[in-house]
Amino acid sequence: MMASAAAGESVIVGRGLRKLFPRKAGEPIRALDDVSFEIGGGSLAALVGPDGGGKTTLIRLVTGLQSADAGDLRVLGIDPKLDPQGIQDRIGYMPRRFGLYEDLSVQENLDLYADMHAVTAADRRVKYPQLMEMTALGPFNKRLAGQLSGGMKQKLGLACALVRSPELLVLDEPTVGVDPLSRRELWAIIRALVRDQGVPVLLSTSYLDEAALCDHVVVLREGKVLAQGPPKDVVALAEGLTFTAASPKGESPRVAQAGLLDDPAVIDASPEAGRIRIVRRDGRGVGALGGLVLEPTPARFEDGFMVLLQRTAGSNGPSRHAAATATGTANLANGGVVVAVRDLVRRFGAFVAVDKVSFQVSRGEIFGLLGPNGAGKTTTFRMLCGLLSATSGALEIAGADVRRSPAAAREKIGYVAQKFSLYAQLSVAENLDFFASAYGLHGARRRERIAWAMTEFDLGPMAGQLAGQLSGGYAQRLAMAAALLHEPRILFLDEATSGADPLARRDFWRRITALAHAGVTVIVTTHFMAEAEYCDRVAIMDSGRLLAQGSPAEIRAHGLTASNREPTMEDAFIAIIGKSRDHHEQAA
Repeated sequence: MMASAAAGESVIVGRGLRKLFPRKAGEPIRALDDVSFEIGGGSLAALVGPDGGGKTTLIRLVTGLQSADAGDLRVLGIDPKLDPQGIQDRIGYMPRRFGLYEDLSVQENLDLYADMHAVTAADRRVKYPQLMEMTALGPFNKRLAGQLSGGMKQKLGLACALVRSPELLVLDEPTVGVDPLSRRELWAIIRALVRDQGVPVLLSTSYLDEAALCDHVVVLREGKVLAQGPPKDVVALAEGLTFTAASPKGESPRVAQAGLLDDPAVIDASPEAGRIRIVRRDGRGVGALGGLVLEPTPARFEDGFMVLLQRTAGSNGPSRHAAATATGTANLANGGVVVAVRDLVRRFGAFVAVDKVSFQVSRGEIFGLLGPNGAGKTTTFRMLCGLLSATSGALEIAGADVRRSPAAAREKIGYVAQKFSLYAQLSVAENLDFFASAYGLHGARRRERIAWAMTEFDLGPMAGQLAGQLSGGYAQRLAMAAALLHEPRILFLDEATSGADPLARRDFWRRITALAHAGVTVIVTTHFMAEAEYCDRVAIMDSGRLLAQGSPAEIRAHGLTASNREPTMEDAFIAIIGKSRDHHEQAA
């Protein structure tokens, strides 16, 4: 059994913590501003909040990697400022980008971390089988880490963090970029550690359904604590304020949702299972929102979180500018097929990454390409964008044959990669100037488009900031702005909201809705299944093959069971993938 603090003891206590980061011009960034919090032993605690709220900074203080400028912090009774090594010798830490060595095997990575922490041979003989069973990585112990899927890499990172039986486990965004199946597996491991072995865990997460699973949450915004306590206290903030409604006949739920976000009576709105989920400022129901009939529904953590942000900071969610664009442009959708994929194949040696995939996407349509880590989505994207050649099959983008004329096709597309392709050592303004030049924009047109990007994405205040110092939300905005400078007809978004908080995701999808409304075709991959509800059609891949495609309602139908008559997109995703894998196991 792993050593840990008793359930009644506090493993982390912070009082009045402050942390400033200087910047080239203006006041320093207040990453943490008078933060006080306490985490008990034997508990599972989460740090949540909008992007840039201070979650990662607080984790770096707890792990002794940075020091507070003011305040008092004790971790396992140790002051990290005085003895950071003393803390690091007793905790397990998994940063957001865990340092796996991709040219080493699973076993070799474990050995390396065991060597670093002086784990004895006797302890390894006991620990390794436990870790392999816990993470289900045993069959892959000779595989190179670089050849693992994203979910398997996260599980290996967790195993490396646990190799020496820590007294406290600290995880920074452990499930970012991980598909729903792997996310469930990771959470089963984390909860078992707390429940069965008494290991206290502190983690940060952008997924608020994960925060709802914890014993204790600390909500941060702009370096301040907005609330802390059990998740039910946050849920209670939205009791009596949450409703669902059918969208007006003939209107997509995402379009109705975008309009509702501008209503002063609404705190939040999002598409959900073919309807619209609404959080009101008061509990009034029927007929109070443009004729929509509202039906009460139980509140959940994300609802309370949005209420908390509005009450404490006067926020009404995502930007108004994006909504104005969405509602002020004529709908040009359904103007014919602009992306045609037929029997697409990509092989890497004997490995088939994409296996005879076919689909079509129309003008102004939002098309979601979903699948587990390693399903072939990004490989498909790279072929569509002309960044990777196809082994066989046909690809047409806006009438251009991608295989024969990749340059002609690339002129018509914008691409936001999973890891934003920004230049970290250039400022926001310099990045926009570079990408404008790369897209062939010159003179007045170039200045006009850069000015548009600065205004549309509210980047003006950050113009002089280095891209490498931007928060995830601003980096996402800059990447999107750069991809749209040349006004592409088709926009490819590969995991563009990975790790984004709910506010950033609302803002992102309002912009996508606006673009689709104006006739831009959007193809998107995401691991956040709720986002599939924004799509007109969805395709689900696994092992390079297309398993299902259709409208969100048609996809959700795959999750119907006798005990679940209203499946979510995540239920359907897991059912489709599970059925396919069971079939292949039986065939083998």
